[in-house]
Amino acid sequence: MAAPAGTQLILPETPSMKKAVSLVNEVDTGRFPRLLTRILQKLHLKAVYHNVKPTVLQQQLENIHLSQDKAEAFASAWASMGQDTVEKFRQRILAPQKLETIGWQLNLQMAQSNQAKLKSPQAVLELGVSNEDSKNLEKVCVEFNHKELFEFYNKLETMQAQLDSLM
Repeated sequence: MAAPAGTQLILPETPSMKKAVSLVNEVDTGRFPRLLTRILQKLHLKAVYHNVKPTVLQQQLENIHLSQDKAEAFASAWASMGQDTVEKFRQRILAPQKLETIGWQLNLQMAQSNQAKLKSPQAVLELGVSNEDSKNLEKVCVEFNHKELFEFYNKLETMQAQLDSLM
């Protein structure tokens, strides 16, 4: 059965997925919900890639031939614990460093004795970065000429657009 129109397929039927499905289908149905609960409790230690509605998850699991009772158990476990798992990820810092402060300055060299009309603007960004392990603030300075700063700005705009599309 194909995924409904407009639904993103999050579980492709690959050889490794087929093997996983056959292994899951062999697990005792009575013990399976407890196993899922344990997995979801520890899932925040690794990664969550998709946040889907339980019914969509169940349908996609059935589409890759997971038995109906196992797919229902997955959907039930996700319905009861999925939001908590996602919230744990939202609160967790995924990067080892965190940007704390931003400072900037513009340096403009107007002339030298041998070049009267020289203009050489340089932008300097000062980034205060802290590690997850320690609260010491490390300052990193980055210097840009006009072209480099413009390229950096365009990359930031792209990042902002991608973040906006996720919200």
